[in-house]
Amino acid sequence: MDTDKHGLKKRKSELRSNIRARLDKISAAGREAASLKIRAKLKERSFFQNAASILFFAPLPDEADIWPLIEKSLADGKIVALPFFDRDKKIYAARQIRNPADEIAPGKFGVREPSANCAEIPLDKIDLVLVPGVAFDLRGNRLGRGKGFYDRLLAEIRGVKCGVAFDEQIADEVPVENLDAPVDFILTPARCVKIAG
Repeated sequence: MDTDKHGLKKRKSELRSNIRARLDKISAAGREAASLKIRAKLKERSFFQNAASILFFAPLPDEADIWPLIEKSLADGKIVALPFFDRDKKIYAARQIRNPADEIAPGKFGVREPSANCAEIPLDKIDLVLVPGVAFDLRGNRLGRGKGFYDRLLAEIRGVKCGVAFDEQIADEVPVENLDAPVDFILTPARCVKIAG
């Protein structure tokens, strides 16, 4: 653990810049091809197949596009949820979606969210959470966008946490502090790594 708060913040900021520079070099076609591989790999994993309830994320333009798996999971009879920002509590929670075409609205930070008429799901009832991030390392550490919202959400999850990323987002080391929540697996187009622990 890095005890120097200022130094830690600086290292995180530098890593975010480095990863964004790598992501900027991926063409739209390359991003779609990589997302296709990620979706295919996810479908093969037993933790995905066996999960009765999955918390997806609504991908931003620089993130892997897992959105098509929402329709597949709904068709397979799974409970599908997405994070939403609870403005009163200032935290992210989860709501179930049954019909993405009608139940998605723009939310905080420009991220798509389930609309207010969707039922909230307790985070400890979710079997699998697919986790976005700016960067991951192969020890399961995750670098988010710097607000800590996802770390607080992940702290409540008892199910499997799988980081989803492009290979360009894998770093040698992600600087972490006590509140940074690790993941159990990291899945990229090239590999799926189970974190020892």
